Amino acid sequence: MALDEPQDADEIIEDNGFQFLINKQFLEKAQPIKVDFLVTGFKLDCAIKFEDTCKSCATDTSCCST
Repeated sequence: MALDEPQDADEIIEDNGFQFLINKQFLEKAQPIKVDFLVTGFKLDCAIKFEDTCKSCATDTSCCST
């Protein structure tokens, strides 16, 4: 996740006053996507399972997208 400006290839989703930009091709593969705010940052849950263990939180691997 990062701050970014909308691109032509992005889907714009608004929820609770927040605007999320998601690449349309990625969205097709990853949906459903759920983003939660945590004390330590964000948690991303989606249909794609990431292999690396997240080092910054004690939850599952879905909290990291790198």
